[in-house]
Amino acid sequence: MSDMVTSRNVFGEPLLPCSMQPMTGFFRDGCCNTSEEDAGSHTVCAVMTEKFLAFSASRGNDLSTARPEFGFPGLRPGDHWCLCAPRWREALQADCAPRVVLSATHERALEYASLDQLRAHAVGADH
Repeated sequence: MSDMVTSRNVFGEPLLPCSMQPMTGFFRDGCCNTSEEDAGSHTVCAVMTEKFLAFSASRGNDLSTARPEFGFPGLRPGDHWCLCAPRWREALQADCAPRVVLSATHERALEYASLDQLRAHAVGADH
């Protein structure tokens, strides 16, 4: 997949990995890469919190429960995960958006949230 080689983060720089443990990404390659097949836009590298996990479950997407049949370990607070950008925006509006690793967040996330919104939730010095 050649366009993954040129994947860029929200700063226009090469996209860094989000998480290898648990293995994340639409392509399960550890990065928040995307393509036309990724209807959910799994582009935001988010750091899970109890508050967000409860919010996601209340919206019908239980990310805490392991689903071994899909190779999904279940997420815990502190885990990094390539989150759907529309869900992150929904969580932002509900005041429970998780923190974001900007260098590992795909530039396509900017179709759903502004860089300022993402920066306001950035972890560490990743501003």
